[in-house]
Amino acid sequence: DDGELLTLYFNIRLMQSIMRHDDPNALEFRYTQKMMSFLLFNPAPKRITLIGMGGGSLVKFCRHHLPTCHMTAVESDADVIVFRDVFQLPPDGPRLQVLHVDGAEYLAGVRKGLDVILVDAFDGLGLAPALGNREFLESADDRLAANGQLVINLAGEKKRYKGLVDEAREVFEDKVVVIPVRGDGNYVLLAFKGGSYPPKWRSLHKLARELGDKYGLDFPAYAQEIERVARG
Repeated sequence: DDGELLTLYFNIRLMQSIMRHDDPNALEFRYTQKMMSFLLFNPAPKRITLIGMGGGSLVKFCRHHLPTCHMTAVESDADVIVFRDVFQLPPDGPRLQVLHVDGAEYLAGVRKGLDVILVDAFDGLGLAPALGNREFLESADDRLAANGQLVINLAGEKKRYKGLVDEAREVFEDKVVVIPVRGDGNYVLLAFKGGSYPPKWRSLHKLARELGDKYGLDFPAYAQEIERVARG
């Protein structure tokens, strides 16, 4: 804690979460900002599950900006959950539940109909192995609502998620885009279930401008990048 930023580290060189004291609900990492691209396809989700809570940046942003949404945050590391109050996560209630449980195991047993599954689960090397396989992707596909989305932060050692993109394309019938996070070295994978993809691009860009004004994130750039990747 340097008085301005509160930072949670995996180790001496790898940051897990950052919170700005004067704006604790803000998303400081570019990849977390880009993970919110799911709002372009569903601007009013009702049920979100986050696997890998960390310092809770995505939890706080979603809870602050999506008042009609219920969010479940799943974290396998009890030592991370201990920092919940330090990072100003709100208490559990009608709109938020934080669980200490393995993400893959939780997803396999959760009630179907999730609008969005966000995956930001890492150890010191990269994507948690239990989440980087076809079994997990099929479980996610099974638990999503008819027009649901799976969003995965890909980072760390590439061998940890090698082949995962191809597997996702098979499971989600090629309704997958992978967009880079400039300057971070991360990639964000978005996989779509049902008929929400591909969208009507003109309508998507219109919505992107509205979301950008509402949330202060660069949704117009996200929409342009998604279309560019989708069109190849």
